[in-house]
Amino acid sequence: MNHYLLAVLWAIVGAGGGWFVRWGSVKLARLEELEPGSKPWQRYGPPILGAVVLAIFALLISPFPLLVVRSVFALVLVQVIFFDFEHRLILDRVMFPSMALALLVSLSALVGGLGLWFQPWWMGIVMGLVAGVLFLIVALVGSLIFKAEAMGFGDVKLALFIGLLLGWPYTFTALFYGAFFAVLGVIVFAVRNRSLRGTIAYGPYMAAGGLVLLLSPLN
Repeated sequence: MNHYLLAVLWAIVGAGGGWFVRWGSVKLARLEELEPGSKPWQRYGPPILGAVVLAIFALLISPFPLLVVRSVFALVLVQVIFFDFEHRLILDRVMFPSMALALLVSLSALVGGLGLWFQPWWMGIVMGLVAGVLFLIVALVGSLIFKAEAMGFGDVKLALFIGLLLGWPYTFTALFYGAFFAVLGVIVFAVRNRSLRGTIAYGPYMAAGGLVLLLSPLN
């Protein structure tokens, strides 16, 4: 199939996946006793971002099974981005199944399956633990220094997921991009509010870093 035609078709799939992400996020928010927002970016952001990301995937990634698997994980990260921006929360109901799927994909490399990268099957497990422990230390040290929650445990679980998903060395690259995007976010926050007082959600920026690495045609 022509790559450009596939990109158009996959953009439609991405838009549909984004709508599903928004619908699921609304349901999950109500389970957490949170009130879903109705602003345009909250309603239309996931399908638009899903369409754009999956269209780019279709242009860059082959073979088709790898495209499908990366697209699923991309939609997970889209959900994290918008839900955390809206509610300042990364849900266990999303992270734990996603971790299990990332682990399953890594283990599939044992039989020549859908491993996302050319690396040993255990590398994702190691990098997941490294990233999770690193962010746990940051969260605990930050709480001791600032006497308040400097980083949520949802961010720790997200780091673990990204490690499981990307392995070595791509996990560190994704976390670097996440830190870079967060700095940009702080600058925008400071300009809009004319102050640095307040907090920002870090999870969306980390998830965006993971998306950048999934976009890379590394396989």
